[in-house]
Amino acid sequence: MLNLIQEGGFIMAPLLVCSFLVWAVTFEKLWFLSKFDQRANQLHLKASELLRTNKLHEARGLCNSYHPIVGAPYLALMDGGQERLERRLKESRLGMRRFLWILGTIGSSAPFIGLFGTVVGIIKSFESIARTGKSGFAVVAAGLSEALIATAAGIIVAVIAVVLYNYFQTRLSRTLILFKNRVEDLRDQMNESGSNLGA
Repeated sequence: MLNLIQEGGFIMAPLLVCSFLVWAVTFEKLWFLSKFDQRANQLHLKASELLRTNKLHEARGLCNSYHPIVGAPYLALMDGGQERLERRLKESRLGMRRFLWILGTIGSSAPFIGLFGTVVGIIKSFESIARTGKSGFAVVAAGLSEALIATAAGIIVAVIAVVLYNYFQTRLSRTLILFKNRVEDLRDQMNESGSNLGA
């Protein structure tokens, strides 16, 4: 692997950076979604129990103790106002999608970085021919090898980034829908119990 990276030329450096960013965002998103699901479930159960016993003040304090991405929509619900709730849900959606743009950017740009490496490798092959005055595979092998490695690396990084981007898009959409449904279920519970949303 190290030999392939070295043979790929200088263009492998930005591709390695892109690869590192892809996996860094992937692990961050997996960790975030795991924690989000855990905390959202926990908050919903506790808030539901507090509101069932008409402890609205304690429920507000509970929501304030959680990260705004999780707690703000519940707090908006308790303070009243559908429009405010929708705004807080949109803010939660933005927070959940943090860093996702990196995967999309790398997925669309990595092939072009690899293509640039291809062009550089071909230029080196022509330079070898011009310098030696000879042609043949032995003369152009190094340049062609660099070109092919850079092309392959760019495609691999791009494919991984696109697959992960689509996966997280789908998972985040599902997570947000479930989260919104929980919040609205709690609103229905408050309405049924006769809680004063404007209190």
